[in-house]
Amino acid sequence: MEHLNQKQKITIMIAIMSAMFFAAVNQTIVGNALPRIIADLGGLDYYSWVFTSYMLTSAITTILVGKLSDIYGRKPFLLTGIVVFIIGAFMSGTSQDIIQLIIYRGLQGFGGGMIMSTAITAVGDLFSPRERGKWQGLMSGVFGLSSVFGPTLGGYIVDHFAWKWVFWVFLPLGLVAFFLIWKLFPTVEKKQGEKVDYIGSVFLTTTIVPMLLGFSWAGTKYEWGSAQIISLFAATILSLIIFIVIERKVKTPIIPLYLFKNSIFTISNVVGFAISVAMFGGTMYVPYFIQGVLGFSPTHSSFITMTMTLGLVFASAIGGQIISRTGKYKIQAITGLLITAVGMFLLTTMDRTTSQWSLVSFLLIIGFGLGIGMTVFTLTVQNAVEQKMLGVATASSQLFRSLGGTVGVAIMGTILNTRMSDHLAEELKGSASAVPADGAGKLKELLNPQLLLDHEKLHQAQQSLPPEMQTMFAKMIGLLQDSMTFALSGVFTIAAFVMIAAIILAMFLKEIPLRGSIKKKENKEEAVSMKAAAQK
Repeated sequence: MEHLNQKQKITIMIAIMSAMFFAAVNQTIVGNALPRIIADLGGLDYYSWVFTSYMLTSAITTILVGKLSDIYGRKPFLLTGIVVFIIGAFMSGTSQDIIQLIIYRGLQGFGGGMIMSTAITAVGDLFSPRERGKWQGLMSGVFGLSSVFGPTLGGYIVDHFAWKWVFWVFLPLGLVAFFLIWKLFPTVEKKQGEKVDYIGSVFLTTTIVPMLLGFSWAGTKYEWGSAQIISLFAATILSLIIFIVIERKVKTPIIPLYLFKNSIFTISNVVGFAISVAMFGGTMYVPYFIQGVLGFSPTHSSFITMTMTLGLVFASAIGGQIISRTGKYKIQAITGLLITAVGMFLLTTMDRTTSQWSLVSFLLIIGFGLGIGMTVFTLTVQNAVEQKMLGVATASSQLFRSLGGTVGVAIMGTILNTRMSDHLAEELKGSASAVPADGAGKLKELLNPQLLLDHEKLHQAQQSLPPEMQTMFAKMIGLLQDSMTFALSGVFTIAAFVMIAAIILAMFLKEIPLRGSIKKKENKEEAVSMKAAAQK
């Protein structure tokens, strides 16, 4: 796309960002609304799977589309992704139970993976690495804006309307994004001599799926040492070995293994994985604390969580400009991750007495840190590979982040459920005698953490009890809140330590000059450094 002038590039970027906003806002709008949706549909044990199914299908699609878009161009996959995403969003609103919602969210993930992968790669097609900093910052700003607007609207919808409108309200925006991409995005000719590695794609899928199922089911549905979990991880290892053998032999591998000999590519992807584990695995449970422990409504919850994304948007814009002006990125990445880790540790200090203003300050710190540090690692991956490998490299980066998010949500969900049930069981020992015999059955029914997420049912339950049991009811609700706080503290602690691991890894990231041209070999120094990094 080097023949395009600056005005044409900006026009195309508007179309790309409209598509990205559509996908992102539909993803983020679910966050604060989901506790209420779960309270209606049931299935608290499957809470994390609403996210996991989306990330799983998104991860698979991302890497496949990365290679295909290098061959056929970005436009057809952007358009297909929007259509699939629209269908998935509409179907999600028709869900009658949690299983249907998980399936339809998985369908959305297929479309979301296409949109996100090709949208981010297109920035690399249009601009040089030196220019990409500010555009990556703007793209992060678009995602951040959706993260501000989406949860706020989602909380408002479930408070005042049927929750299905959470999935339907932005469907017209999808049609607008489709039209803009169709009209503005240039069509490119298919690259000749390129073939799709279908066999490798199959074994990559059979590597990812059992691994994520294993992490999701271990400790909840099955014991970690059970035959089912061991079999899933064994299948993962076997598929990975076969995948590596195939990729070493085929002419056009779906993930060229020599890219991992490039230390910048490898470290950037591993750090991206770790960031996603901490970010998705930690912050997605913040609404649980706000609504379940502090007792705020979904709408109020959305205003509190908005502060994190406001910090992310602000910091992304600043960070992108700094990279474009200085051409430096390592110190910015480490600083951002360090700030995020501090924010995560602050979340571990929360309890029932924590004020909402303290929580707001913690989330602002996390958002600011993520905004500064997170966008760096897509840029470093794109800068470290040849232009012809841009789609595959960017898709690999998105794959590692999707896997990190999926593994993070699965592990944190296991930690949450296990710690909550263990703490609740421990606190209940010896308390049965304190419950009046005639009310024991009713109070036992109320010992369900899911009740904390539906304030209307909680109020009705309280009103149904006789006056002499109100004090006991209040104690039991406090017990549930303490159990949830204890469980969430463990989640946030793990997220903080994972972020520290990301900081240590980022210290080993090599810093090479950001090219000032889209062309691969702008000068001798860059040509030598890139070739040395990518050699077999």
